[in-house]
Amino acid sequence: MKQTILVTGASSGFGLLIATKLHENGFHVIGTSRYPEKHQSLLPFKLLSLDIADDNSIQSFPTRLFNKISQLDVLINNAGVYLSGLAEETTIDQGRQQLETNFWGTVKLTNELLPYFRKQRFGKIITVGSIMGLLSFPNAAYYSASKHALEGYFKSLRFELNEFNIKVCMVEPMAFKTNIITSSVTAERKIDGYDSYRKKIESFAKDLFDKAPEPTPVINTVVALVKDKNPKFNHPVGKGAGIILALQHFSYKTFENSVLNQINKNV
Repeated sequence: MKQTILVTGASSGFGLLIATKLHENGFHVIGTSRYPEKHQSLLPFKLLSLDIADDNSIQSFPTRLFNKISQLDVLINNAGVYLSGLAEETTIDQGRQQLETNFWGTVKLTNELLPYFRKQRFGKIITVGSIMGLLSFPNAAYYSASKHALEGYFKSLRFELNEFNIKVCMVEPMAFKTNIITSSVTAERKIDGYDSYRKKIESFAKDLFDKAPEPTPVINTVVALVKDKNPKFNHPVGKGAGIILALQHFSYKTFENSVLNQINKNV
């Protein structure tokens, strides 16, 4: 019997690539999108409507999902948004919305589906986070905060679901070529004192994503986790991820200087 896999945010970016690859591997894939009617005709898997920033959409989703399927084997939390901007230039309302979508939206959907997983006493929850859930860079304070929050939540959940044979893990990609920048939200305010630094940061970010590799390693990691019967929790993906994380933990000054040097190269 085919495993049934739910992939949120499956109409673009990582979600589209993950859902397509899993479909090609013979899994029964259900994707979600805020506007499924815009994308369904181009996709080989079924799309359901879901907005993880809308409580009504989340609360009604399990009923709509289980009208289509009888069993859910894997939940892949992928939907989210990227808010870029210097911390002081980002309004509190923008920051709150970032957490509402990336953190609370993911948590609320997961909690809506947990009773089904517990009842069947098996399943897997894979959440696509970010390397910025394990460390932080400038110009993404609230995005990083939302991803750090997911790490903490799912670390606890992993313990709590162990007795139900429900596996929980995170994937933390570094920079890869997706639509994350073109679909991002930016800080609303501009403070004169940051003008010079902002230009450096924007140049650094553009250079980073212009040179970013294709996201194949991320997709392959998620597919491997779907197939793994007992996956570990953390899965950083990307060239140099291990070195960067080690530097942050064991030589923070070296890590900090490395980031500052990269930014200043883009003057």
